[in-house]
Amino acid sequence: MDQPISVDEARHIINKQQFKKKAVDVPVQGAFGRVLATDLHAPADIPAFDQSSMDGYAFSFQNWNPGQSLPIVHEVPAGSKARIEVSGSRAVRIFTGAPLPLGTDTVIKQEVVEVKDNHIFIQDPDISLGDHVRLKGSEIKRGELALSAGTTLSPASIGFLRGIGLANVNVFAPPSVAIVITGDELQQPGIPLAYGEVYEASSGMLTAALLQMGISEIKVFYAKDSLADTVKQLQDALVFADLVMLTGGVSVGDYDFVIRASEACGIEKLFHKIKQRPGKPLFFGRKSEQVIFGLPGNPSAVLTCFYEYVWPVIRALGGQENQLKTLNVPLAAAYTKKHQLTHFLKGYYHQDKVMILHAQESYRLHSFARANCLVALKGEMKSYLEGELVEIHLLPAYG
Repeated sequence: MDQPISVDEARHIINKQQFKKKAVDVPVQGAFGRVLATDLHAPADIPAFDQSSMDGYAFSFQNWNPGQSLPIVHEVPAGSKARIEVSGSRAVRIFTGAPLPLGTDTVIKQEVVEVKDNHIFIQDPDISLGDHVRLKGSEIKRGELALSAGTTLSPASIGFLRGIGLANVNVFAPPSVAIVITGDELQQPGIPLAYGEVYEASSGMLTAALLQMGISEIKVFYAKDSLADTVKQLQDALVFADLVMLTGGVSVGDYDFVIRASEACGIEKLFHKIKQRPGKPLFFGRKSEQVIFGLPGNPSAVLTCFYEYVWPVIRALGGQENQLKTLNVPLAAAYTKKHQLTHFLKGYYHQDKVMILHAQESYRLHSFARANCLVALKGEMKSYLEGELVEIHLLPAYG
Protein backbone atom coordinates (compact mmCIF):
# COMPACT_ATOMS: atom_id res chain seq x y z
CA MET A 1 0.00 0.00 0.00
CA ASP A 2 1.42 3.39 -1.03
CA GLN A 3 2.01 5.82 1.81
CA PRO A 4 1.05 9.44 1.07
CA ILE A 5 3.92 11.88 0.73
CA SER A 6 3.91 15.60 1.50
CA VAL A 7 3.23 18.30 -1.06
CA ASP A 8 6.85 19.43 -0.81
CA GLU A 9 8.10 15.88 -1.40
CA ALA A 10 5.84 15.55 -4.44
CA ARG A 11 7.10 18.81 -5.90
CA HIS A 12 10.70 17.75 -5.28
CA ILE A 13 10.19 14.47 -7.13
CA ILE A 14 8.60 16.28 -10.08
CA ASN A 15 11.21 19.03 -10.21
CA LYS A 16 14.20 16.69 -10.20
CA GLN A 17 12.99 14.92 -13.34
CA GLN A 18 15.05 15.91 -16.37
CA PHE A 19 12.68 15.69 -19.29
CA LYS A 20 14.13 16.51 -22.70
CA LYS A 21 12.67 19.61 -24.32
CA LYS A 22 11.86 19.55 -28.03
CA ALA A 23 13.09 22.42 -30.21
CA VAL A 24 11.53 23.26 -33.58
CA ASP A 25 11.90 25.92 -36.25
CA VAL A 26 8.75 27.99 -36.68
CA PRO A 27 7.88 31.21 -38.53
CA VAL A 28 8.51 34.27 -36.40
CA GLN A 29 4.91 35.38 -36.88
CA GLY A 30 3.64 32.21 -35.20
CA ALA A 31 6.14 32.20 -32.34
CA PHE A 32 4.34 34.48 -29.88
CA GLY A 33 4.64 33.15 -26.33
CA ARG A 34 7.25 30.56 -27.28
CA VAL A 35 10.71 30.42 -25.72
CA LEU A 36 13.88 30.70 -27.81
CA ALA A 37 15.95 27.52 -27.80
CA THR A 38 19.03 29.22 -29.28
CA ASP A 39 20.64 32.65 -29.33
CA LEU A 40 19.65 34.83 -32.28
CA HIS A 41 22.07 37.14 -34.09
CA ALA A 42 21.35 39.90 -36.56
CA PRO A 43 21.85 38.79 -40.18
CA ALA A 44 22.53 42.38 -41.34
CA ASP A 45 22.96 45.96 -40.19
CA ILE A 46 19.61 47.53 -39.29
CA PRO A 47 18.93 50.09 -40.63
CA ALA A 48 20.85 48.86 -43.67
CA PHE A 49 21.63 52.47 -44.69
CA ASP A 50 21.64 55.95 -43.16
CA GLN A 51 17.97 56.87 -43.06
CA SER A 52 15.84 59.95 -42.49
CA SER A 53 13.60 59.89 -39.42
CA MET A 54 11.55 62.90 -40.58
CA ASP A 55 9.82 64.40 -43.56
CA GLY A 56 12.09 67.32 -44.41
CA TYR A 57 15.29 68.19 -46.21
CA ALA A 58 18.71 66.53 -46.17
CA PHE A 59 21.90 68.54 -46.52
CA SER A 60 25.57 68.67 -45.53
CA PHE A 61 25.88 70.40 -42.18
CA GLN A 62 29.45 71.56 -42.76
CA ASN A 63 28.52 73.12 -46.10
CA TRP A 64 25.75 75.24 -44.63
CA ASN A 65 25.92 78.53 -42.76
CA PRO A 66 23.07 80.11 -40.76
CA GLY A 67 21.09 82.45 -42.96
CA GLN A 68 22.20 80.66 -46.10
CA SER A 69 19.58 79.29 -48.50
CA LEU A 70 20.04 75.91 -50.13
CA PRO A 71 18.74 74.94 -53.58
CA ILE A 72 16.58 71.80 -53.72
CA VAL A 73 18.17 69.47 -56.27
CA HIS A 74 16.45 66.08 -55.75
CA GLU A 75 13.55 64.34 -54.02
CA VAL A 76 13.90 60.98 -52.25
CA PRO A 77 10.76 59.13 -51.10
CA ALA A 78 10.78 56.16 -48.75
CA GLY A 79 11.63 53.00 -50.65
CA SER A 80 13.72 54.81 -53.24
CA LYS A 81 16.45 52.59 -54.68
CA ALA A 82 18.23 55.44 -56.49
CA ARG A 83 21.73 56.11 -55.21
CA ILE A 84 21.88 59.91 -55.16
CA GLU A 85 25.01 61.91 -54.39
CA VAL A 86 24.88 65.60 -53.46
CA SER A 87 27.85 67.92 -53.26
CA GLY A 88 28.33 71.32 -51.74
CA SER A 89 25.59 73.53 -50.32
CA ARG A 90 22.54 71.79 -51.71
CA ALA A 91 19.44 70.20 -50.24
CA VAL A 92 17.31 67.17 -51.05
CA ARG A 93 13.61 66.81 -50.30
CA ILE A 94 13.38 63.62 -48.23
CA PHE A 95 10.71 61.61 -46.46
CA THR A 96 10.62 59.45 -43.35
CA GLY A 97 12.44 56.16 -43.89
CA ALA A 98 14.15 57.22 -47.11
CA PRO A 99 17.89 56.61 -47.59
CA LEU A 100 20.09 59.62 -46.97
CA PRO A 101 21.84 60.77 -50.18
CA LEU A 102 25.61 60.53 -50.23
CA GLY A 103 27.15 63.85 -49.29
CA THR A 104 24.42 64.71 -46.77
CA ASP A 105 24.48 64.06 -43.05
CA THR A 106 21.66 66.06 -41.48
CA VAL A 107 17.89 66.40 -41.91
CA ILE A 108 15.87 69.48 -41.07
CA LYS A 109 12.18 68.80 -40.51
CA GLN A 110 9.82 70.53 -42.91
CA GLU A 111 8.00 72.44 -40.14
CA VAL A 112 10.99 74.75 -39.57
CA VAL A 113 11.85 75.39 -43.20
CA GLU A 114 10.66 78.16 -45.50
CA VAL A 115 10.59 77.15 -49.16
CA LYS A 116 10.88 79.89 -51.77
CA ASP A 117 11.89 79.72 -55.42
CA ASN A 118 12.94 76.07 -55.00
CA HIS A 119 15.32 77.04 -52.17
CA ILE A 120 15.02 76.31 -48.46
CA PHE A 121 15.64 78.79 -45.67
CA ILE A 122 16.33 77.01 -42.36
CA GLN A 123 14.64 78.74 -39.46
CA ASP A 124 15.80 76.44 -36.61
CA PRO A 125 18.65 78.05 -34.59
CA ASP A 126 19.27 74.81 -32.62
CA ILE A 127 19.99 72.48 -35.50
CA SER A 128 22.97 70.15 -35.02
CA LEU A 129 25.06 67.79 -37.11
CA GLY A 130 23.25 64.46 -37.60
CA ASP A 131 19.80 65.64 -36.54
CA HIS A 132 16.92 63.36 -37.57
CA VAL A 133 19.19 60.73 -39.09
CA ARG A 134 19.04 57.03 -38.19
CA LEU A 135 22.56 55.79 -38.76
CA LYS A 136 23.29 52.48 -40.46
CA GLY A 137 23.38 49.73 -37.82
CA SER A 138 22.00 51.97 -35.07
CA GLU A 139 19.27 49.42 -34.23
CA ILE A 140 21.64 46.47 -34.41
CA LYS A 141 24.81 45.59 -36.26
CA ARG A 142 25.36 42.47 -38.33
CA GLY A 143 26.35 39.55 -36.09
CA GLU A 144 25.29 41.20 -32.85
CA LEU A 145 23.21 39.23 -30.35
CA ALA A 146 19.57 40.05 -30.98
CA LEU A 147 17.83 37.91 -28.35
CA SER A 148 19.21 35.25 -26.00
CA ALA A 149 18.08 31.65 -25.66
CA GLY A 150 15.43 31.46 -22.97
CA THR A 151 13.67 34.65 -24.04
CA THR A 152 9.88 34.41 -24.14
CA LEU A 153 8.72 36.03 -27.36
CA SER A 154 6.41 39.00 -26.80
CA PRO A 155 4.60 41.05 -29.45
CA ALA A 156 7.48 43.54 -29.30
CA SER A 157 10.11 40.84 -29.79
CA ILE A 158 8.13 39.42 -32.73
CA GLY A 159 8.23 42.88 -34.31
CA PHE A 160 11.94 43.28 -33.50
CA LEU A 161 12.86 39.94 -35.09
CA ARG A 162 10.83 40.65 -38.22
CA GLY A 163 12.36 44.11 -38.34
CA ILE A 164 15.89 42.70 -38.45
CA GLY A 165 14.97 40.30 -41.23
CA LEU A 166 14.46 36.98 -39.43
CA ALA A 167 11.69 34.83 -40.90
CA ASN A 168 12.10 31.73 -38.70
CA VAL A 169 13.23 31.02 -35.15
CA ASN A 170 14.18 27.94 -33.15
CA VAL A 171 11.89 27.62 -30.13
CA PHE A 172 10.91 25.02 -27.58
CA ALA A 173 7.81 23.16 -28.70
CA PRO A 174 4.96 22.69 -26.25
CA PRO A 175 4.23 19.03 -25.57
CA SER A 176 1.46 17.09 -27.22
CA VAL A 177 -1.11 16.14 -24.58
CA ALA A 178 -3.55 13.26 -24.26
CA ILE A 179 -6.47 13.27 -21.82
CA VAL A 180 -7.88 9.89 -20.82
CA ILE A 181 -11.28 10.15 -19.17
CA THR A 182 -12.35 7.10 -17.16
CA GLY A 183 -15.77 6.21 -15.77
CA ASP A 184 -18.90 4.46 -17.04
CA GLU A 185 -21.09 6.96 -15.22
CA LEU A 186 -20.04 9.87 -17.46
CA GLN A 187 -22.36 11.32 -20.09
CA GLN A 188 -21.73 14.08 -22.63
CA PRO A 189 -23.48 17.46 -22.15
CA GLY A 190 -26.60 17.87 -24.26
CA ILE A 191 -27.76 14.29 -23.74
CA PRO A 192 -30.41 13.67 -21.03
CA LEU A 193 -28.95 11.91 -17.98
CA ALA A 194 -30.03 8.40 -17.16
CA TYR A 195 -30.28 7.42 -13.52
CA GLY A 196 -26.77 7.16 -12.04
CA GLU A 197 -25.09 9.27 -14.73
CA VAL A 198 -23.28 12.60 -14.40
CA TYR A 199 -22.11 15.03 -17.06
CA GLU A 200 -18.46 14.80 -18.03
CA ALA A 201 -16.80 18.20 -17.54
CA SER A 202 -13.08 17.45 -17.20
CA SER A 203 -12.17 16.97 -20.86
CA GLY A 204 -13.53 20.36 -21.90
CA MET A 205 -12.08 22.04 -18.85
CA LEU A 206 -8.59 20.60 -19.35
CA THR A 207 -8.67 21.25 -23.08
CA ALA A 208 -9.50 24.91 -22.42
CA ALA A 209 -6.63 25.17 -19.92
CA LEU A 210 -4.24 23.62 -22.44
CA LEU A 211 -5.39 25.92 -25.24
CA GLN A 212 -4.79 28.86 -22.91
CA MET A 213 -1.21 27.61 -22.59
CA GLY A 214 -0.77 27.63 -26.36
CA ILE A 215 -0.99 23.85 -26.78
CA SER A 216 -2.75 22.71 -29.94
CA GLU A 217 -1.91 18.99 -30.11
CA ILE A 218 -4.60 17.63 -27.78
CA LYS A 219 -6.51 14.39 -28.01
CA VAL A 220 -9.18 13.01 -25.68
CA PHE A 221 -9.66 9.29 -25.05
CA TYR A 222 -12.49 7.63 -23.10
CA ALA A 223 -11.88 4.47 -21.09
CA LYS A 224 -14.61 2.16 -19.84
CA ASP A 225 -14.44 0.84 -16.31
CA SER A 226 -12.39 -2.23 -17.10
CA LEU A 227 -8.70 -2.95 -16.86
CA ALA A 228 -8.50 -4.06 -20.48
CA ASP A 229 -10.05 -0.88 -21.89
CA THR A 230 -8.08 1.38 -19.54
CA VAL A 231 -4.87 -0.31 -20.74
CA LYS A 232 -5.92 0.07 -24.37
CA GLN A 233 -6.82 3.76 -24.08
CA LEU A 234 -3.63 4.49 -22.13
CA GLN A 235 -1.53 2.69 -24.75
CA ASP A 236 -3.19 4.73 -27.52
CA ALA A 237 -2.61 7.92 -25.55
CA LEU A 238 1.08 7.08 -25.11
CA VAL A 239 1.44 6.62 -28.87
CA PHE A 240 0.03 10.11 -29.43
CA ALA A 241 1.32 12.29 -26.60
CA ASP A 242 4.38 13.57 -24.76
CA LEU A 243 2.24 14.07 -21.66
CA VAL A 244 -0.78 12.03 -20.60
CA MET A 245 -3.40 12.95 -18.02
CA LEU A 246 -5.89 10.37 -16.80
CA THR A 247 -8.88 11.48 -14.76
CA GLY A 248 -10.64 9.18 -12.30
CA GLY A 249 -9.88 5.56 -11.48
CA VAL A 250 -6.71 6.51 -9.63
CA SER A 251 -7.70 5.38 -6.13
CA VAL A 252 -7.78 1.80 -4.82
CA GLY A 253 -11.42 0.81 -5.33
CA ASP A 254 -12.65 -2.21 -7.25
CA TYR A 255 -13.29 -0.07 -10.32
CA ASP A 256 -10.08 1.98 -10.13
CA PHE A 257 -7.81 0.65 -12.87
CA VAL A 258 -5.34 3.46 -13.58
CA ILE A 259 -2.51 2.19 -11.36
CA ARG A 260 -2.73 -1.35 -12.72
CA ALA A 261 -3.02 -0.05 -16.28
CA SER A 262 0.07 2.11 -15.85
CA GLU A 263 2.03 -0.92 -14.66
CA ALA A 264 0.80 -2.93 -17.66
CA CYS A 265 1.97 -0.11 -19.96
CA GLY A 266 5.48 -0.04 -18.50
CA ILE A 267 5.11 3.30 -16.72
CA GLU A 268 7.49 3.93 -13.83
CA LYS A 269 5.55 5.06 -10.77
CA LEU A 270 7.28 8.00 -9.06
CA PHE A 271 4.57 8.63 -6.49
CA HIS A 272 0.93 7.88 -5.77
CA LYS A 273 -0.97 9.77 -3.04
CA ILE A 274 -0.18 13.15 -1.51
CA LYS A 275 -1.13 14.53 1.91
CA GLN A 276 -3.48 17.12 0.47
CA ARG A 277 -7.08 18.04 -0.22
CA PRO A 278 -8.39 17.87 -2.85
CA GLY A 279 -6.52 15.24 -4.84
CA LYS A 280 -4.97 12.87 -2.33
CA PRO A 281 -4.79 9.92 -4.80
CA LEU A 282 -2.61 11.79 -7.32
CA PHE A 283 -0.33 9.62 -9.49
CA PHE A 284 2.87 10.74 -11.20
CA GLY A 285 5.02 8.59 -13.43
CA ARG A 286 7.13 8.49 -16.53
CA LYS A 287 7.91 6.23 -19.44
CA SER A 288 11.25 7.22 -20.91
CA GLU A 289 10.68 10.88 -21.88
CA GLN A 290 6.89 10.76 -21.51
CA VAL A 291 5.10 12.23 -18.49
CA ILE A 292 2.02 10.64 -16.97
CA PHE A 293 -0.35 12.09 -14.38
CA GLY A 294 -3.27 10.23 -12.84
CA LEU A 295 -5.67 12.91 -11.58
CA PRO A 296 -8.74 12.47 -9.36
CA GLY A 297 -12.17 12.04 -10.89
CA ASN A 298 -14.03 14.97 -9.34
CA PRO A 299 -13.72 18.01 -11.63
CA SER A 300 -12.70 20.59 -9.02
CA ALA A 301 -9.95 18.26 -7.79
CA VAL A 302 -8.91 17.65 -11.40
CA LEU A 303 -8.43 21.34 -12.10
CA THR A 304 -6.70 22.02 -8.77
CA CYS A 305 -4.19 19.23 -9.35
CA PHE A 306 -3.70 20.37 -12.93
CA TYR A 307 -2.67 23.87 -11.85
CA GLU A 308 -0.56 22.75 -8.90
CA TYR A 309 1.32 19.89 -10.58
CA VAL A 310 0.67 19.46 -14.32
CA TRP A 311 0.78 23.14 -15.34
CA PRO A 312 4.36 23.59 -14.01
CA VAL A 313 5.59 20.50 -15.90
CA ILE A 314 4.04 21.66 -19.17
CA ARG A 315 5.59 25.08 -18.70
CA ALA A 316 9.00 23.54 -18.01
CA LEU A 317 8.77 21.36 -21.13
CA GLY A 318 8.20 24.56 -23.10
CA GLY A 319 11.24 26.25 -21.53
CA GLN A 320 9.13 28.66 -19.49
CA GLU A 321 8.93 29.78 -15.89
CA ASN A 322 7.18 26.88 -14.26
CA GLN A 323 5.57 28.04 -11.04
CA LEU A 324 2.31 29.83 -10.49
CA LYS A 325 2.82 33.35 -9.20
CA THR A 326 2.78 33.18 -5.39
CA LEU A 327 1.81 35.93 -2.95
CA ASN A 328 1.44 36.10 0.82
CA VAL A 329 -1.71 38.07 1.63
CA PRO A 330 -4.10 38.47 4.58
CA LEU A 331 -7.27 36.45 4.89
CA ALA A 332 -10.49 38.41 4.52
CA ALA A 333 -12.18 36.17 7.12
CA ALA A 334 -11.19 33.48 9.61
CA TYR A 335 -11.10 29.90 8.37
CA THR A 336 -10.81 26.45 9.94
CA LYS A 337 -9.91 23.31 8.05
CA LYS A 338 -10.89 19.90 9.37
CA HIS A 339 -7.81 17.85 8.50
CA GLN A 340 -4.08 18.16 9.09
CA LEU A 341 -3.38 18.07 5.38
CA THR A 342 -2.36 20.75 2.91
CA HIS A 343 -5.52 22.30 1.51
CA PHE A 344 -5.75 24.03 -1.85
CA LEU A 345 -8.87 26.15 -1.59
CA LYS A 346 -10.59 28.18 -4.26
CA GLY A 347 -10.13 31.85 -3.44
CA TYR A 348 -10.82 35.33 -4.70
CA TYR A 349 -7.97 37.83 -4.34
CA HIS A 350 -9.11 41.45 -4.33
CA GLN A 351 -7.91 44.70 -2.76
CA ASP A 352 -4.86 43.01 -1.21
CA LYS A 353 -6.93 40.39 0.65
CA VAL A 354 -8.07 36.90 -0.20
CA MET A 355 -11.51 35.48 0.47
CA ILE A 356 -11.94 31.72 0.65
CA LEU A 357 -14.98 30.94 -1.46
CA HIS A 358 -17.94 28.70 -0.75
CA ALA A 359 -18.45 25.25 -2.29
CA GLN A 360 -15.00 23.81 -1.65
CA GLU A 361 -16.11 20.21 -2.22
CA SER A 362 -14.10 18.46 -4.91
CA TYR A 363 -17.12 17.74 -7.11
CA ARG A 364 -18.22 21.40 -7.24
CA LEU A 365 -16.98 23.86 -9.87
CA HIS A 366 -19.36 26.71 -9.05
CA SER A 367 -16.85 28.61 -6.92
CA PHE A 368 -13.94 27.66 -9.20
CA ALA A 369 -15.68 29.55 -11.98
CA ARG A 370 -15.28 32.70 -9.88
CA ALA A 371 -11.88 31.97 -8.31
CA ASN A 372 -8.73 33.79 -9.37
CA CYS A 373 -6.36 31.95 -7.04
CA LEU A 374 -5.80 28.86 -4.96
CA VAL A 375 -5.22 29.38 -1.23
CA ALA A 376 -2.54 26.98 0.08
CA LEU A 377 -3.11 26.15 3.75
CA LYS A 378 -0.28 23.84 4.68
CA GLY A 379 0.43 21.08 7.15
CA GLU A 380 -0.62 20.75 10.77
CA MET A 381 -2.24 24.12 11.26
CA LYS A 382 -6.06 24.06 11.26
CA SER A 383 -7.28 27.51 12.34
CA TYR A 384 -6.52 30.80 10.62
CA LEU A 385 -7.53 34.22 11.89
CA GLU A 386 -8.91 37.11 9.90
CA GLY A 387 -5.97 39.15 8.63
CA GLU A 388 -3.51 36.26 8.99
CA LEU A 389 -1.08 35.94 6.10
CA VAL A 390 -1.61 32.94 3.84
CA GLU A 391 0.02 31.78 0.63
CA ILE A 392 -1.99 32.11 -2.56
CA HIS A 393 -1.21 30.84 -6.05
CA LEU A 394 -2.63 33.12 -8.74
CA LEU A 395 -4.32 31.24 -11.55
CA PRO A 396 -2.67 31.78 -14.95
CA ALA A 397 -5.28 34.21 -16.30
CA TYR A 398 -4.69 36.46 -13.28
CA GLY A 399 -0.98 35.99 -12.57
